[in-house]
Amino acid sequence: MTPSSHGDLRARTWAFVRARRRPLLAVAATLAILLPLGWMRQSSLLPDSYDVAEMGYVDWGGGPVDQHHGMGHGTPVKDLVADPDRPADVRETLTVRVDDDHYTVNGTSPGPTLEATVGDLVEVTLVNDNVDDGITLHWHGVDVPNAEDGVAGVTQDAVLEGEEHVYRFVAEDAGTYWYHSHQVSHEQVRRGLLGALVIHPAEADPGTQEELAVLHRYAEGATLNGEKGTTTVDAETGQSVRLRVVNTDNGLATLWVTGAPYRVLAVDGREVNGPGEIDDRKYGLPAGGRVDLGLVVPEGGVRVDFGGSTALVLGADPSGGDVPRAPKEYVDLLSYGEPAEIGFDTGSPDRRFDYRIGKRPGFLDGRPGMWWSINGHLFPDIPMYMVTEGDVVVFEIHNGSGDNHPMHLHGHHAVVLSRDGEPATGSPWWVDSLEVKNGETYEIAFLADNPGIWMDHCHNLVHAAEGLVAHLMYTGVESSFRVGGRSNNSPE
Repeated sequence: MTPSSHGDLRARTWAFVRARRRPLLAVAATLAILLPLGWMRQSSLLPDSYDVAEMGYVDWGGGPVDQHHGMGHGTPVKDLVADPDRPADVRETLTVRVDDDHYTVNGTSPGPTLEATVGDLVEVTLVNDNVDDGITLHWHGVDVPNAEDGVAGVTQDAVLEGEEHVYRFVAEDAGTYWYHSHQVSHEQVRRGLLGALVIHPAEADPGTQEELAVLHRYAEGATLNGEKGTTTVDAETGQSVRLRVVNTDNGLATLWVTGAPYRVLAVDGREVNGPGEIDDRKYGLPAGGRVDLGLVVPEGGVRVDFGGSTALVLGADPSGGDVPRAPKEYVDLLSYGEPAEIGFDTGSPDRRFDYRIGKRPGFLDGRPGMWWSINGHLFPDIPMYMVTEGDVVVFEIHNGSGDNHPMHLHGHHAVVLSRDGEPATGSPWWVDSLEVKNGETYEIAFLADNPGIWMDHCHNLVHAAEGLVAHLMYTGVESSFRVGGRSNNSPE
C-alpha cells in the first residue's frame, strides 16, 4: 500500500469516527439537559398527603433554636380553641351551595353580614349543602385561636358535602372584617363564597350612620354588595357616616370621594390615631384589606367611587350621575395621622426574617413554568418561620418579582416600620393585608402572641395557588392536619 493510500485510509477512518461521535455527543448533550430537568420535575412533585410543618426548611430568624421542636411534645393545633365551656353570645348557621358555577351562603352572595359586639363569643355552624370539593370559612383579619382559622389541611379538615363544622371565637377587637373559603380558595372566593363580619365597639356612637361596601368582581362584572352600578342610600345633611369598605378581590381597589372631604378612621380593623381631613386624594385598598372612612354629608350629598365601576351615593349625587375623575395622588399611610405607642419595642427584635419575593423558572408540582419564589426557593421548598410566644418579630418583605402582591399574615396584625428605608412617622399603621408593589421593601413588626401554624401568603389567591405561600409556626405547637388526604384538603 502506498503512503497516499495509508493517508486516505486514516482520513476515511477519522471521518467515520467523527460521523459516529456526532450523534453520540448529541445524545450525551440531550441527556445532560433532560436528566437534571427530570430530577427537578420529580423532586417538585407533591405527595398525595403532607404536613405543611414538614415541608421546606426551618428559619429561626437569628433567635433561639428549640432542639425539641417537631418531636411530638407540643400542643396540637386542634386543641387551640376558644373556651369550650363558655356559652355563645352570637349564634349563626351558614349553609353553602354551589349552582351554575356560583357559590351562595344562605342563598346569597355576598353571604349575610355577621355582626357582634366586642367581648361576644361568636359561634358559627358551617353547613356544606352540595359542594363536592369541600369548604371552610376563614375569618379574615380576626386574630382567632389557631384551630378556628379555617385553613383546610393546616387548621382543620375541609367540610365535605353533607357535613358541618362549628367555629367559636371571641370578638376581641372592634373593626371591619370578612369571611371566605380557604379550601380551593382561588376558585371558591372568586365565585362568591364570602361575606362581611362587623365587630362593633362596646359603646358605639349613636349619632353615626354606618354603611357597608363589600366589593367583589364576579364573572359578570364588578359589584357593590352584590349589585352593579351605583347604589344610593338616604342620608341627611350634616349626618356623620362611617363607611366600612371590604375588598374581596385579587387586586388593589382604588376609591375616591366626591362632594366632601373624608378621614381614614380605621385600617384592617385597627383605629387610626389622629386621622386628618383628606381632600383630593384617592385611597388604595389591598386585596383582602378593609378601610373605614369617616364622612359628613354636605347639602349637595357625597359620592364614593370604587374604581369607576361601582359607586355609593349618600343623599344627593354631587356628580349629577357622571363618574367623577379620580384624584392623581394616593393617601400615604406612612405619614398619615399622629404617632402613638404600639405596646412593644421593635429596636432589638427577638427574630428577624427575610421574605424576598421573586419569580424564576422551575417546576411546581411537576409543572414547568415561571413561578413565584420565596428567598429564591419554589414551593414547597420554602421557609417555615419559627417563633416562640412572646417574641418581638420583624419581617423585611422585598418584592422583586415584577408584579404587585397583597401580603396577608393570618392570626396577627403587624405594624409598618418603614417603606424603602423611610421610617413610618404617622399613626401606627397596623395591617393584616399589605400591598407590596414591585420593587418595594417593607419592614413590619408584630408581637408573637397567638400560638399556632399560620399562613403568610399573597392574597391575590391565584398567586398563592402558584406557590406564593409560606407559614409562621410557634415552638411548642404540633400539626393536627394534612394537606390532601381523605378530605382532599387544598387550602389554595
